[in-house]
Amino acid sequence: MLALRLARGAHPLVMTRRLLVAAAAAGVGFLLLCTLGYAVGHPERSSASVLRLLWCVLPLAATVQFAVAVARTDPATRPRPGLSAVGLGPARLTAIAAASTAVACTLGSMVALLFYLHLRGDITGLPFDGAAAELLAADQPIPLAAALTLLAVLPVAAATAAGLALRPRTAPAPAEGAAKPVPSGLPWGVALVAVGLAVETYAGRGGSGSALPLPGRFDGNPAGVLAGWVLTAIGLAMAGPGITHGCGRLLQAVRPGATRLLAGRVLMDESRRIGRPLGVVSAVLSGTLAAAALYDSNTSSDAFGPLTSLGAALILGCTTATLLTAALESKQGRAHTTKALLRIGAPPTVLRTAALMRAGVLLAVFVPLTWAVAELAALPLTG
Repeated sequence: MLALRLARGAHPLVMTRRLLVAAAAAGVGFLLLCTLGYAVGHPERSSASVLRLLWCVLPLAATVQFAVAVARTDPATRPRPGLSAVGLGPARLTAIAAASTAVACTLGSMVALLFYLHLRGDITGLPFDGAAAELLAADQPIPLAAALTLLAVLPVAAATAAGLALRPRTAPAPAEGAAKPVPSGLPWGVALVAVGLAVETYAGRGGSGSALPLPGRFDGNPAGVLAGWVLTAIGLAMAGPGITHGCGRLLQAVRPGATRLLAGRVLMDESRRIGRPLGVVSAVLSGTLAAAALYDSNTSSDAFGPLTSLGAALILGCTTATLLTAALESKQGRAHTTKALLRIGAPPTVLRTAALMRAGVLLAVFVPLTWAVAELAALPLTG
């Protein structure tokens, strides 16, 4: 009840972010229910049904990441002086954040269930009654227990992830004069990108191996190619914080002024918070560009079905929203420093110029990197 009261009295921007989480959860729930409908309508294709269910893991993971990012920026779950005296310590606030995340995802899952039943024709009296009855196997009864189990996966996963991300931590204070831990994932990320591209090239040129079906009439590709795509995406996500840290060092190179020094230091300090979602967005965009290149070279105009498009839209939208939310969290985290700079007389134009420098150097590094990885990933299939 406390989580519901805090949600009702939240700022409109906070409510908007929660509604976006609910909308993403509705999309994921609809994909899971469509997979269940395919399994009910095609009992002889159990292996294909399992593969379709596994492909739903990607939009589900993107939605969980977005839900955790929204929970981290929720002001209602931020520790404040005096709350511990009324029983709202860090552990209780973490539980409230997890409960709020579960409520938003459950709302989206229920909307997905109603929309699914409406398209099947089980709920009538609204437009588009039974519009997708054949696709959703309306002639077969839907197993209610299986549907509710699938719809419960996302709320449980998102609430658990939010609780783990916001749990109270007691870290020892660093020694005086000690330098901060540089992100260590860059070498491993580069290695995974190289391995993924090598696996994809070998599988694409060989043309052997079993085909891995994708949902929505985009199938027949060797499983090794898709495994290479996954490795490349994981490598970009791991290398994101290290690349962002390197961008901060690049801004401070060659006798920097106050503005470049400020911009570079902020990037280095926020490399983990910003770099990880930035690497994920780069991985998603590279996969999208590679899939678009494959679509252009495909002779069939309906290679991508509607469910594949919905899943891709969910992944792209959730990862982009996560990046924007992380940027907002970063801005909130350095609000005290910004006020201190303005109090000692720093002009606001310096802060705006530093922000533009940070955005410019990140775009100058990540855009060519994303394009190069996309071209290399699509080459074995289009060439």
